[in-house]
Amino acid sequence: MLNNQPIGDLWHLKDNDTESQWYGRTFHFDFSYIHSEEMKSVVKDYVWQNWKTGNKSLIGLYQDINRNRHFAEFAAQHKIDSFRELDNSKVDLFLSYLRTVISSRTKKPLSYVFQKSCLDTVKSIIAWCRIHRSEAVPAVEIFTGNEFIGINRRMKVDFIPDEVMAQINIALKVEENPYVKYGIIVLESTGMRSGDLLKLRTDCIKPHLVSGYTISWFDHKNRRERPPMPVRAECAHAVQKLIEITEPLRDEADESIKDMLLIYRCPKGHLVGQVVVPTQDTMHKWLKNFVKKNNILDTDGIPYNLSAHQFRRTLGTDMLSKGTDLNVIQQVLGHSDPSVTKRFYADVKDKDRAETFKNIGIIGNIDLIDDSS
Repeated sequence: MLNNQPIGDLWHLKDNDTESQWYGRTFHFDFSYIHSEEMKSVVKDYVWQNWKTGNKSLIGLYQDINRNRHFAEFAAQHKIDSFRELDNSKVDLFLSYLRTVISSRTKKPLSYVFQKSCLDTVKSIIAWCRIHRSEAVPAVEIFTGNEFIGINRRMKVDFIPDEVMAQINIALKVEENPYVKYGIIVLESTGMRSGDLLKLRTDCIKPHLVSGYTISWFDHKNRRERPPMPVRAECAHAVQKLIEITEPLRDEADESIKDMLLIYRCPKGHLVGQVVVPTQDTMHKWLKNFVKKNNILDTDGIPYNLSAHQFRRTLGTDMLSKGTDLNVIQQVLGHSDPSVTKRFYADVKDKDRAETFKNIGIIGNIDLIDDSS
């Protein structure tokens, strides 16, 4: 047993990182699906060492193991018992295999993005082995780096079109769910990730030294505290409204979440009646209900597929369309490299729709929204 590595194929690992979005949650790792004992040993070492050293988050490792199922099934079908047996031709076979898989959950073929993530997991395991278990993997490079580019490459960034944003703006005036109403205002004002929004604390807003307000939060993806960011008054007002709305629940909340901004009473499930922090799944369902209730449609006349992350993309796109320097956008979005900002988040809106937003704030005046509620 390596460094007290658990025995057996079923591990129960608890997230003890207090800064984690999944702090306190126990993840159940099942390695029994891997037919080769040698490959199973490698994957176990990969999970255990990356978790113990803090190199990867527990949720990230859990997702890796779930995505690795498709590779394990492929390896079993092709009688591959070791990562050493892999070469470029077998990688090509794996890519072809992924294109034929039907998801047991959706009953549809795997999405292009998920296929890429399955290959990325295999790449991560092999890259880790090259440093820690070089004898377990091929000595030569087996990936070209071009496996998932070409005709299927996403060419446009998925920002929210102006027409859809106008519908959202109108719907917010009458929205009854305060977590959606004020949460959207914070998202579009800051470009923070939805997971960071759900972990905001009540003291996140501070007066700016010169004028206005700043907001600060912990960037869970990059594992660091973000420096205070100037925000408009309506963002600060949205945070204050959430503090007021959740205040009656704080006496009932567990000590670990008393200072969280977004807490609510769980309406159903095994936590029914308890005061908890909404999950990302809950926020996603709230947004879907928001779209359905307000009949928010895309340009083709079908219900818009709204996600919290799109407000982040829209902010980056809007700023670039207005001529904001890419390095400034990078700092706002918290990317380590401006090339990431350009490649995935910032895209100039097309000419017909893009005379650029009249204001960088898409939502408008929160006081007007409140007045019409």
